[in-house]
Amino acid sequence: MAKKEKELKKIKKHHRVNNILLGPLERPAIAWLVAHMPRWVTPDHLTFLGFFASVLIGVSYYLTTFDKNYFWLANLGFFLNWFGDSLDGNLARYRKIERPRYGFFIDHTIDTISEVLIFVGIGLSPYVDLTLALLALVGYQCMANLVYITTSVKGEFKISYASLGPTEVRFIAILTNIFMFFVGNPEITLPLLNKPVQVYNLVITLVIFLLFFFFTYTTITTGIKLERKDRKKMLKKLAKQKSAFQGS
Repeated sequence: MAKKEKELKKIKKHHRVNNILLGPLERPAIAWLVAHMPRWVTPDHLTFLGFFASVLIGVSYYLTTFDKNYFWLANLGFFLNWFGDSLDGNLARYRKIERPRYGFFIDHTIDTISEVLIFVGIGLSPYVDLTLALLALVGYQCMANLVYITTSVKGEFKISYASLGPTEVRFIAILTNIFMFFVGNPEITLPLLNKPVQVYNLVITLVIFLLFFFFTYTTITTGIKLERKDRKKMLKKLAKQKSAFQGS
């Protein structure tokens, strides 16, 4: 029981690692926004705003089947999703009204549903192959699970890898949407494949590669570090037991 309580304490008192490219812009913006947030706005309001935004994004992508102007509505959804998802926890910490277990649970449960809505919406648009979109969803969920497991075993909530995090993913999506609106979805012939590939499929393929690369690399390196650390503790414990046995 004591061990379980210790593991839960790691989740309740974890430290965040979010060293992203856009951090120098994002951090002061978030600090200003939470300081000037109206008192009637609560962290729960922001969490559900982020969820509503993910619904808006998914539906907007699907509606680009009929009118490419819906890319702008999807971009608005990405901004609102960033606003709600980035500020809910920060507002709670600023006002000192954290509910660690509830916040961790509800925030990341909603994140999971949001990610499904967004990637399925992308796949239902005429710009991205559904199979690629679902593969990207699997990769994103793998990374999300890795973050939650790492939080549990190390007390470290790390959401940035190679200076890339959810904010950069949203930014790339917005830029790609703008490109699709003005330029369309041209085909590029890649030398290795020797066949044309649409630009948006190429972007999603790159995202898939990065997600699975970071997942595989982090899993292997973290596993090695944890094994060495636990083995050292185990050997120390065995040595202590052996010494006690010899002394008796």
